[in-house]
Amino acid sequence: MARVFLSGGTGYVGASLVPALLSRGHTIRALARSGSVSRLHPACESVVGDALDAATFRMAVSPCTTFVHLVGTPHPAPWKGEQFRAVDGRSLFASVDAALYAGVAHFVYVSVAHPAPVMRDYIAVRSECEERLRQSGLNATILRPWYVLGPGHRWPYALLPFYRLAEAIPSTREGALRLGLVTLAEMVKALVWAIEHPPQGIRTLAVPAIRAVSSAAAEASAEG
Repeated sequence: MARVFLSGGTGYVGASLVPALLSRGHTIRALARSGSVSRLHPACESVVGDALDAATFRMAVSPCTTFVHLVGTPHPAPWKGEQFRAVDGRSLFASVDAALYAGVAHFVYVSVAHPAPVMRDYIAVRSECEERLRQSGLNATILRPWYVLGPGHRWPYALLPFYRLAEAIPSTREGALRLGLVTLAEMVKALVWAIEHPPQGIRTLAVPAIRAVSSAAAEASAEG
C-alpha cells in the first residue's frame, strides 16, 4: 500500500480522491492551511503549511513515498493568468522541491491537455510545471485532462454532441479526443491507478489514456 502525501486534498478532485485511496488501504498525509484542516477527511493525517512555500511542509513529506499534487486555481478561465502563475506555478515548484528533499519515489501531477486554441496562459503555466518535473529527475506521472465533469462542473455536457461529431471526422478526431471531457469518477480512478502503478521515468496520460485506465480499473473492480 502506498504512503501518499497530498497537496490539494480539500479541492474538487482531491476531496473525491482521498476516500477512494483510503478505501483501498492507502495512507494519506494531507497538506492544508490552518483554516482548512477541518475540511480534510478525518482519516487523513493533516499537515499545516503553505502550498506555495516548500519550507513550511517539506520536513513532513517523509516517510511518504508518493507525492500527489492537486493544488490549482478553482474554475480556470482565460482571464486568470496572474492566478495561474501565483498559485498553480508556485505551488508545483514548491511541491517538487519538497518531494526532492524527502526523496519520494513517485510524483503525480494533474496538468492540462494541450495544445489547444484557448486557455493559453493556463497551458503555458502547466507546461512550465511539466518541464520542471522533467528536469527534477523524479519518477512522475503527468495526467492531462481538459475538463473534468462533476458536481458544479456540468455545463460542458451540452458540448457532447459536438465532440461526438468531431470524433467521427478524421481531420478533427485527434483534437477532439485529446481535448475530450472526462468525468470526476474517471479522473479519480485514473489517479488511483497511477498511484498504484508507479513508472520509471516520466509517464504522461492524455485524455484517451485516462479513459482507458479508468475503464480497465472499473472492470477489474467489478470482476473482483
